[in-house]
Amino acid sequence: MKNSTKILASAVAAVALFFTTSVNAQDSKALRLGIGLNAGLPTTTGYSFVIGGDLRLQKDFSSNVSGILSAGYNSWSLKDSYGGGSFGMIPVKAGAKIFFAESAYVSGELGAGFGTESGSKTAFLWAPGVGYGFDNGLDLGLRYEGAEVSGASLGQVALRIAYGFKL
Repeated sequence: MKNSTKILASAVAAVALFFTTSVNAQDSKALRLGIGLNAGLPTTTGYSFVIGGDLRLQKDFSSNVSGILSAGYNSWSLKDSYGGGSFGMIPVKAGAKIFFAESAYVSGELGAGFGTESGSKTAFLWAPGVGYGFDNGLDLGLRYEGAEVSGASLGQVALRIAYGFKL
């Protein structure tokens, strides 16, 4: 097994462990499900835009630290001068949000991107970001998302607009 696959599997297992065990006996730690729309500007030559959506599960561990698991779909559009068309990727990521002010946060996620076309290889994903979660459930985030596969890389700067439901 490749080192990057081992690291990814270990990270996902660690976050899953946090979600399935209780950090403390109180039930006051919130669990939320967010539904988001993502729009991105590629940082890689040849692409015009990225559009997608995701589901994100968020578990609060303390008043300022939350674990997150997310999965979704992104469509990368190629510029006409590069042949046009698009391809899809299913990102699956795990990470954390750290609130540095009451509702403002920094986040970091690691994961895998599964191509939807035949013969696609799995990409390693990493995504640092910043955001703001409003009391009414609205969440606005801005992130850089990088994808690395077989020595090649893709990148985007994406805006995420989401609504979270308490579970």
